[in-house]
Amino acid sequence: MAHDQPPQSVPGRPDPATALDRLVSGAGRAARITHTEHLPPRTGRHADWPDRIRPEVIEAIRDAGIERPWEHQVRAAEHALHGESVVVATGTASGKSLAYLTPVLSTLLDGSEAANGRGATALYLAPTKALAADQCRTVAELAGGPAIGGSRIRPAVYDGDTPFEEREWVRQYATYVLTNPDMLHRGILPAHPRWSSFLRRLRYVVVDECHTYRGVFGSHVAQVLRRLRRVCARYGAQPVFLLASATAADPGEAATRLTGVPVAEITEDASPRGELVFALWEPPLTELSGERGAPVRRTATAEAADLLTDLVVQGTRTVAFVRSRRAAELIALLAQDRLAAVDRSLPGRVAAYRGGYLPEERRALERDLHSGRLLGLASTTALELGVDVSGLDAVLITGYPGTRASLWQQAGRAGRAGQGALAVLVARDDPLDTYLVHHPEALFDRPVESTVLDPDNPYVLAPHLCAAAAELPLTEADLALFGPEAPGLIPQLEMRGMLRKRKGGWFWTRRERAADLTDIRGEGGRPVQVVEAATGRLLGTVDVSSAHATVHDGAVHLHQGRTYVVKQLDLEDCVALVEEDDPPYSTMARETTAISILDTETEQPWGEARLCFGSVEVTHQVVSFLRRRLITGEVLGETKLDLPPRTLRTRAVWWTLTDAQLEHARIHPEELPGALHAAEHASIGMLPLFATCDRWDIGGVSIPLHTDTGLPTVFVYDGHPGGAGFAERAFRTARSWLTATREAIAACECEFGCPSCIQSPKCGNGNDPLDKLAAIRVLDLLLAARQ
Repeated sequence: MAHDQPPQSVPGRPDPATALDRLVSGAGRAARITHTEHLPPRTGRHADWPDRIRPEVIEAIRDAGIERPWEHQVRAAEHALHGESVVVATGTASGKSLAYLTPVLSTLLDGSEAANGRGATALYLAPTKALAADQCRTVAELAGGPAIGGSRIRPAVYDGDTPFEEREWVRQYATYVLTNPDMLHRGILPAHPRWSSFLRRLRYVVVDECHTYRGVFGSHVAQVLRRLRRVCARYGAQPVFLLASATAADPGEAATRLTGVPVAEITEDASPRGELVFALWEPPLTELSGERGAPVRRTATAEAADLLTDLVVQGTRTVAFVRSRRAAELIALLAQDRLAAVDRSLPGRVAAYRGGYLPEERRALERDLHSGRLLGLASTTALELGVDVSGLDAVLITGYPGTRASLWQQAGRAGRAGQGALAVLVARDDPLDTYLVHHPEALFDRPVESTVLDPDNPYVLAPHLCAAAAELPLTEADLALFGPEAPGLIPQLEMRGMLRKRKGGWFWTRRERAADLTDIRGEGGRPVQVVEAATGRLLGTVDVSSAHATVHDGAVHLHQGRTYVVKQLDLEDCVALVEEDDPPYSTMARETTAISILDTETEQPWGEARLCFGSVEVTHQVVSFLRRRLITGEVLGETKLDLPPRTLRTRAVWWTLTDAQLEHARIHPEELPGALHAAEHASIGMLPLFATCDRWDIGGVSIPLHTDTGLPTVFVYDGHPGGAGFAERAFRTARSWLTATREAIAACECEFGCPSCIQSPKCGNGNDPLDKLAAIRVLDLLLAARQ
């Protein structure tokens, strides 16, 4: 789709209001903004560093251009120096890194003067390799300057990209080791005897961007941290935890749940902030009709590509955040094509950034962004976190990122030097996005969500008990560290032959490494390698849990601006063979789902209706894929697939209605399947407002007569083995959640249902049947019964 108005090159970097004015200057553009929020600048409040901070550290900070700290930085340092774990939950660019670095560097300097041995050490954990590498550069600059000098503090990154010849040096000599939870889980803890000198002197564990540790991933990290505490205690160390988080509800409670130790919280942000202009942007309707004749909006991807193009032409340094690897590649590709028509030098100043790239590709992009050579970047959430991208003027958020915490984290990536910034949320054709751009109060007047994680999930806990037993024999006294569910799991692990009881405790019995039992970021198993068939070149990897849906035979796969088509998915060898191609479409998998109830843990009567929470078994099977036109999303055709079913045991919330209720509300039997199906779709779309998830973390099933309940039933379940806490959150906030669902359907302007209200992008039934008006009546009936 062409630009509404041909862009012209504009020198300089405009202020946020001017940048937005230029974006809306094209024909029809102004009508796409549904709301603009102006957040005024804020002045900062200084304080003085505690007396116990080493003067060399204070001087190094001054040499970096920071004369005095903010109040929240000083408060965090005081907790750390007193041996108290603390979480700093303040806004982006508020100096959280300095809040924990200052006491850490001061303590490492104290330790460097020890008469014998290595001295004090510290461990830094980041959710991404990029963030750890960026933090290592910061520490090296502070520690290597004239104020501290020499090798008194020795920072080093230890992750999967660290060359093997460097790893031994890190183990023996580094005092500040920067890594990620994955490497701690698989590389450090299983080899703790080789790390004994480091762990024996471990004073601090820094957990950066801790709000990202949510759901199943967060539950895994919580157990990894408990294993770390146990191994440290074996060597006589009790490290203090220093956590940094984006603004979050109850950060101290979440940090305590994550680490297993009491954590104080600091939430008052004393740093200054530049003006932020935040626009909500809804793409226009097209002349096309989608499934079942529903109106179709222009895709957020195409709209964001246009906006990124215009901002780069203005000289506005911009990151466009997207929700998928494919979208990152596509936006960069579209923007490059459009920029070539303006100025041949501009396409090379736009790129994509996502997971799955090879390490050298990621590092090169990070350098180019940091130096300013890149003016525009289309990125997944890999750059949402604290990587230093100072100097950005604008952020495009392509689709609501799933939580308000992530939304503000992404918006805060611009304006990091205190200058004004522009943020634009471009809505997808999705119930939640549509609701938010027309209900700005849900974004700007509500607090951010609580972080949801469940360390007691047996599917998470069991493999970590095995890993702990492999590290050190597991004793009765250890079980309390791992939570109340641990004692009940031990007999099951013994029966399965994974643990054996001896005099010294429970031992790991198998030949394979216990840490390899689980992938803490997914469902386990080897990642699928994406290989170019003609050359044998490895392009990247895909998680095994998503391979059925993303690299099936015939799937379109994007990598570094090039388009490939999957010729064969070999599940046995975990390889997807691809060939370069240029199809005029994208692909989307479709799957069928069946569900059975294993256990009802709790239920509430809503009149004759019932709201329940418990354990379920879900069976998925990818059965076909759709081909969709790139810009419009128009469906071009469907191809059948023959892939094996996958079974998931998880947690769900479900509600039932009685035949008498439906008859009283005059909901006829022929309307019921479409009504329940539409309500299910919309409720999945709205749950991210109430739990730290997005719709891809959860699933749903609606059945007019379910075998287990004998009644019309709608299920919403966690998309992870054992559950992630999202369905439980839905159960506890059910009235507010279902009320918002009803409002979202009723407020949509369409007549019979569309992607903005009841159609789902991942529906296995092709969004059929759906009945918008009957769904409203069903939800009215359910909510009235709750009175």
